Amino acid sequence: METNDIYFNTNKATWNDKVKVHAQSNMYHLEDFKKGKSSLMPYELDALGDVKGKSLLHLQCHFGQDTLSWSRLGAKCTGVDLSDEGVALAQRLNSELNLDAEFVCCNVLDTSDFIKDTFDIVFTSYGVIGWLPDLKPWGQMIAERLKKGGTFFMAEFHPIVWMFDYLEDTPVMKYGYMQEDVIYEEYEGTYADEASKMVSREYGWNHGLGEVISALTQAGLHIEYLKEYDESPYNVLPDLEKTKTGMYVTKDKLYPLIFTLKVVKLEGVNIL
Repeated sequence: METNDIYFNTNKATWNDKVKVHAQSNMYHLEDFKKGKSSLMPYELDALGDVKGKSLLHLQCHFGQDTLSWSRLGAKCTGVDLSDEGVALAQRLNSELNLDAEFVCCNVLDTSDFIKDTFDIVFTSYGVIGWLPDLKPWGQMIAERLKKGGTFFMAEFHPIVWMFDYLEDTPVMKYGYMQEDVIYEEYEGTYADEASKMVSREYGWNHGLGEVISALTQAGLHIEYLKEYDESPYNVLPDLEKTKTGMYVTKDKLYPLIFTLKVVKLEGVNIL
């Protein structure tokens, strides 16, 4: 077995456990979601606008709340995730809510082995690329799955955020912005329920913005914009303060917390 497979299998086991905890957590508000509450944030809603009638591929969809939120807005959605527990719950929610989304369990880097359709929109968000050792095959896969004229959009935590170790009381800058070595963490709880007794065992990788941009442009895609924000829609880092708009910020706002990236596959451009 290749080393990366060991990493992926460990992460899959952890995410299977997280699904059970997250489905009961206040952060995911599953019962409110079932009653019609959208899980989507302003960044992605503003960026993609009216999705009615469009095909949408959601990468690393967890248990499908965002996928199904897009489905409620009229998109024809397909969600992909590594966790079979996550995909199984997403499929149950899809049936319970009488929606028409489809879900596929696979490593996101293998998406093109399982899905041959192309899409108007490819979407991914918040805590996704850090699970991938190399972004080049990720960018290539996105280019393969986009229709010509299609849009890829991502909202993600900023690379600076991942330079810190958050396992102690005070965050400590410990990891490189462009660190190639794998990062292993083992801790009790999860970002959605710190009181949970589940043990998270996780392998991850840091990717700078230059690596993200290059992975997409080298696949023949065109960057429409890259935006950085000193606020987060999720209260998942220590000592964040809630703003009047419902976002969360660090007290001093010294660095960005998230970035958004909008990419298009131009007509007549061949994938490299």
